[in-house]
Amino acid sequence: MADPLVALAARLGARCVARGLTVATAESCTGGLVAHLITEVPGSSAYLRGGIVAYADDVKRTALGVPAEVLVAHGAVSAQVALAMADGVRQALRTDLGVAVTGVAGPDGGSEAKPVGLVYVAVTGLGTPEVRRFQWSGDRTANKRSSAEAALGMLLERVSVAEPPT
Repeated sequence: MADPLVALAARLGARCVARGLTVATAESCTGGLVAHLITEVPGSSAYLRGGIVAYADDVKRTALGVPAEVLVAHGAVSAQVALAMADGVRQALRTDLGVAVTGVAGPDGGSEAKPVGLVYVAVTGLGTPEVRRFQWSGDRTANKRSSAEAALGMLLERVSVAEPPT
């Protein structure tokens, strides 16, 4: 397992399987990379229920239930949308945990308020919802990989400390 992100996904998988937990992903700027990394590990079907790549705002609304007013008020690249995406995919796919990534991978699409490399990652389920803001400085591929690593890391943190479902 040469890719350190696949190794991270394997650690997540082992922890989820040991605890009987399920995961779903909601991804925008990573385009499905988080789910891809999870499925690189044999046996991932034991805990990954699925994922939704919600690149367009209307998909965030219809597939994930992100309220239109949240998108209008805060924009797609925001803590509020990341949290709504994570909770939406968790509910839609009926999982213990939902993780979401939204941001500006680059090289264009950024603004002064939301520059290239700005990413929000959120995790919901098994405790208080959490969102973290990141500002990456790599190229598009590096920004996507850094975002996926953050998502896998946040999931691993959550399954390592949270109480199992009853």
